[in-house]
Amino acid sequence: MTVGVPKEKREGEKRVALIPDHVKTLTSMGMDVLVEKGAGEGAFFTDRAYEEAGAKVVDGVFGAGIILKVNPPEEEEVEGLEEGSLLVGFLNPFGRPSLIKRLSERKVTALAMELIPRISRAQAMDALSSQASVAGYKAVLMAADSIQKFFPMLTTAAGTIPPARVFVIGAGVAGLQAIATARRLGAIVEAFDIRPEVKEEVESLGGRFVMVEAQEEVRTEGGYAKEVSERTKEREREVLAEHIKAADAVITTALTAGRKAPILITEEMVSSMKPGSIIIDLAAEGGGNCELTRPGETVTHGDVKVIGPVNLPSTMAHHASRMYGKNLLSLLREIIKDGQVVIDLEDEVIGSICVVYRGEIRNRRVLEALERRE
Repeated sequence: MTVGVPKEKREGEKRVALIPDHVKTLTSMGMDVLVEKGAGEGAFFTDRAYEEAGAKVVDGVFGAGIILKVNPPEEEEVEGLEEGSLLVGFLNPFGRPSLIKRLSERKVTALAMELIPRISRAQAMDALSSQASVAGYKAVLMAADSIQKFFPMLTTAAGTIPPARVFVIGAGVAGLQAIATARRLGAIVEAFDIRPEVKEEVESLGGRFVMVEAQEEVRTEGGYAKEVSERTKEREREVLAEHIKAADAVITTALTAGRKAPILITEEMVSSMKPGSIIIDLAAEGGGNCELTRPGETVTHGDVKVIGPVNLPSTMAHHASRMYGKNLLSLLREIIKDGQVVIDLEDEVIGSICVVYRGEIRNRRVLEALERRE
């Protein structure tokens, strides 16, 4: 069985699906590994390092039986997939159902890494979480670099400098990493999440938990935050407004897979913030949690900056690639039996992430999206 690792084509993408250390693991399992020339250069993994690890560096890899990617494939990459091959990566199946339809027409099997369920057994495969942790960490560094204030309290000959106040909205993986990083830098941290059960995690990291009572279910079966009713959102905004007003930096992370990000910060809230304050909106690619957010841009509103970064994990491509590749290896160990790919659709992990099986679209939400478009 041959595994192919292409160079990512998305503009600005520096990550790679496997690093040389992971190649060694696959070759020890009896797999042949093809790596496209320059695939790892953005993450500082050279072609020579891949060759020394046992891979063959080539011009094209799409003849391989297994293709490992970070981002969804481009049209020309889809055309290069062999019938019966396996594609694994972030596929954005609900945002791009037409891509999933095209993959089905190519009669391939496709596994979407963003659909890994949040259960104990699947933790080592949870690529959404591994990349979110990178984003949460980097968001705090961006905030610390932008607010023109110290994060920690400092006692100096020139007087005492009070600590910065950071407010994190969403205590999932990205939010928890942001809380931990901001606390390490010495900031006072408050955090909000609609799920009351994360209170203990927030407090264990040194943050103060801000809670809104919701009269509805707020979690999906996979353990992620669920989109709530407009009534609950309005109550959230009322509570959030006072904490946003007091913050030097606000980091938002509320995003529901396949749906537009909920608006939690209004223009009026931004106007209430102190001069020099900043918002880092990690939900920018989903439309943003702030109504002023523009993906990939910095918007200045009065004396407040709203930054909408996209693809933050790529800005830390070396470690992000290492983490993502380890997620892929953990998955491959589940599906490769005696050198062959075995897709068990009854398995709660594999069945959840298999959006196309030998040309058949198996995800209900994707099928519904395609029907609406037709």
